[in-house]
Amino acid sequence: MAKVLIIEDDFDVAAALSDMVTRLGHESTSCPTIEEGIGKTGSADWDLVFLDVRLPDGNGLDSIDDFKASASAPEVIVMTGYGDPDGAEVAIRSGAWDYLHKPLSFSNVRLSLKRVLQYRENTLKLQKQEKQLKLEGIVGSSRQLAACIELVGQAAQCEADVLITGETGTGKELFARAIHFNSARARNRLVVVDCAALPDTLVESALFGYERGAFTGADRAKEGLIKQADRGTLFLDEVGELSMSMQKAFLRVLQERSFRPLGGSREIASDFRLIAATNRDLDAMSRNGLFRDDLLFRLRSIAIHLPPLRMRPGDIVELVSHLTEQLFESFGITPKELSPEFMESVLSYTWPGNVRELMNALRTAISAATREPVVFVRHLPVNIRASLARSRAKAQPEDTPVFPEMSPGVTVSPFKQSRETILSEWEKKYFEALISSTKGNIREACRVSGLGRTQLYEMLKKHRISRLGWPD
Repeated sequence: MAKVLIIEDDFDVAAALSDMVTRLGHESTSCPTIEEGIGKTGSADWDLVFLDVRLPDGNGLDSIDDFKASASAPEVIVMTGYGDPDGAEVAIRSGAWDYLHKPLSFSNVRLSLKRVLQYRENTLKLQKQEKQLKLEGIVGSSRQLAACIELVGQAAQCEADVLITGETGTGKELFARAIHFNSARARNRLVVVDCAALPDTLVESALFGYERGAFTGADRAKEGLIKQADRGTLFLDEVGELSMSMQKAFLRVLQERSFRPLGGSREIASDFRLIAATNRDLDAMSRNGLFRDDLLFRLRSIAIHLPPLRMRPGDIVELVSHLTEQLFESFGITPKELSPEFMESVLSYTWPGNVRELMNALRTAISAATREPVVFVRHLPVNIRASLARSRAKAQPEDTPVFPEMSPGVTVSPFKQSRETILSEWEKKYFEALISSTKGNIREACRVSGLGRTQLYEMLKKHRISRLGWPD
């Protein structure tokens, strides 16, 4: 039996839908506002939310993320009596399961419930599998990262081609390795090809190989990377750098799973699984005639977009713990304490170079503090300290509250304990400043912080921060 939440301010519509859900053998509860609905999803588990668009306290489309961010992550079906193609697209892009038009029919409700329950059952199985996934180097527990890991589990269970996109330094190769080493091909090779590092004149010979005498200097035959990936995985990193001629040639290889080495007279087969990655916008390149549509369609049978580090700040503390542990071990030194100001700076910086930049910054800081027991802000790279100083200088008092200094401990405490204390203190000060600067306006606080309503309410409750005295 499923638990269904109906958020609809029209009593007759809510009653009719509730009756349909009950007749199908499921439990339903109704409420007329977004805020009440978010409160209910925060206090109980739900499988499905039927969400109206026009509600007394806002547009339902703006709150889809809030409902999906709750602990039970229910599916959301948007319903409206107004035909709106743009609204339908927004709903789907925001993660809604479907977009239904009123009046709702019993058959549509029944089909939607059936499909949602099938999907959630399969997702539960995948989540159990994900706990057993080998995810070496992939660190974090944010909702954004969890969604990517779920796709890794799906990709590992099939043979479909995968396209991984994301900014430089987000860990595209780590995810490609995770897919390979959790797949049925794990015992065979993962062949990595950096398309950006290969000159156009060498790409073809590197991928396809060549026969002796194929060109000047080819004094012996050489096996290409595509053949080396036979029965394994071929990872094309920075696939957006391939020339149009190589895109055409590689599309044929994808379709036929065979190729002809340079100077060769016969086709050679290779049973490889393809994973491609890029930090470029292949859709924009395709529109501008710089990337083939047909190749793009083939590459992204499964698409994984990795979020930048600035979009998952909650993962930074876990990453710092993981990366510093690695660095202390590789440097062969005793673990050092990270000062509160150091952690505050790490959490405040936007990390345009993502995890790769964070790793390099921590390496620099630990190296600079080799003879000291505590790592301070001054040990961070100069460019990061300069960027933080510039940000603080530009901040206006009325827009960005200044956090008071956090005093470093006199004695060195265990790293985990110190980390948790620093994060908790920083969180409390951040959310106090957030509520103060937004004058208790929850919608504005969500916009500024980038959090959903449910997440924001949970943090306010955790740190006992009251909105009393501020108008809604």
